[in-house]
Amino acid sequence: MNRIAPDRSPATPKATDRRLIMLVDDSRWQRRLFARYLDGTDFDVVEAESGAEALRLFRQRKPDFILSDWVMENMTGPELCAEVRELSTDSYTYFILLTSKADPADIAYGLENGADDFLTKPTSSAELRARICAAERILHLQERARRTNEKLTEALRILHKTQSAMERDLKDASKLQQGLIGERSETYDGFAVSNIQRPAGHVGGDLTGSFAINARRFGVFAIDVSGHGVAAALLTARLATQFSPSVDQNAALLINEFGLYEARPPAVLARYLNHLMLTDLQTDTYFTMVYAMVDQMSGEVRMVQAGHPHPIVQRSNGEIEMLGKGGYPIGVIEEAGFEEISLTLEPGDRLLIASDGLSDATDASGAIMGEAGVAAIMRANPDARGSDLCDELVRSVNAFSDGRQSDDISAVLIERLRPI
Repeated sequence: MNRIAPDRSPATPKATDRRLIMLVDDSRWQRRLFARYLDGTDFDVVEAESGAEALRLFRQRKPDFILSDWVMENMTGPELCAEVRELSTDSYTYFILLTSKADPADIAYGLENGADDFLTKPTSSAELRARICAAERILHLQERARRTNEKLTEALRILHKTQSAMERDLKDASKLQQGLIGERSETYDGFAVSNIQRPAGHVGGDLTGSFAINARRFGVFAIDVSGHGVAAALLTARLATQFSPSVDQNAALLINEFGLYEARPPAVLARYLNHLMLTDLQTDTYFTMVYAMVDQMSGEVRMVQAGHPHPIVQRSNGEIEMLGKGGYPIGVIEEAGFEEISLTLEPGDRLLIASDGLSDATDASGAIMGEAGVAAIMRANPDARGSDLCDELVRSVNAFSDGRQSDDISAVLIERLRPI
């Protein structure tokens, strides 16, 4: 049986498993009539004889439904509805106006003030209960949506917190990775080496650098790990140890029978790294590479191309040559063969080893920059040297692609200096 709250009843907490309906009407018998209509339902009922009392009870009891007469002294039903909507609550109150008005303009006025439904007087018990049941379904859907919303908000809060932590970690990782390439520019007797890296995200899978082999020769490497992001960066960090300045860790160096350090030939180094990837690291990832040994006295360069874009040599007279035949990437086929390329850099010549982040850049129409486009940038900047040329390459590619960078960009530039 439904519990009817008497007029001016003290505010008491409503049962959590029952809805609360507030009846608002300045006619006591009208309130009693509707309370009787609700007798036997699963609702508690509280009554208010005026808009002011309804607002007081609303603040205390937070009813689920308000059934209010339209015409009352001092505060009409639409005015009460507008006041209720101004009060912020955690749950929604369904507002039904009782009216004898059927004019569309009056109904529009009630809706503008926040009413959800109308009952035309006189009304029957069956119609009132049907309207309340329909409203109950709406409130149930709203509450379910609110709970879902709360869960989503909490999930988003946790996600945002996690993303913020990841963002900090990635920024730290980016600083560490930038440190892997060492100095951006290095000089060896008669040669200058310049490096540039621009990951597509916080961290990338490209690596360039150089190291001294002995007093006469130095090594230069350019690596592009397949994929992007953290997984590629982790393998890049692992490979960085294989080209460490420390002779004890550098895979390009070995100790001969006399206990002296000497360099592995480029093709031999490629085979060693290929075996390492397929047996020790056992990863699905692979990488492309160019590794070159440069003789500082003769200018001779011995290099291996393992799936990396073709190195580009620009002679002192501006002529461009594309080097190599492509070759297999490292970590794909155990029996892969690797061939060496030999050339001589004369004073004023320069050799660019760039990742496909430059040559594969596309413009708005989908046209590809290509290796020919990279070579064209070199031709257009004959006087640019060292890091200035590397920066110009990146600027030109960014201009070509309208600033869209979908792949990591890296390059290493070897220049044989003219005698002073």
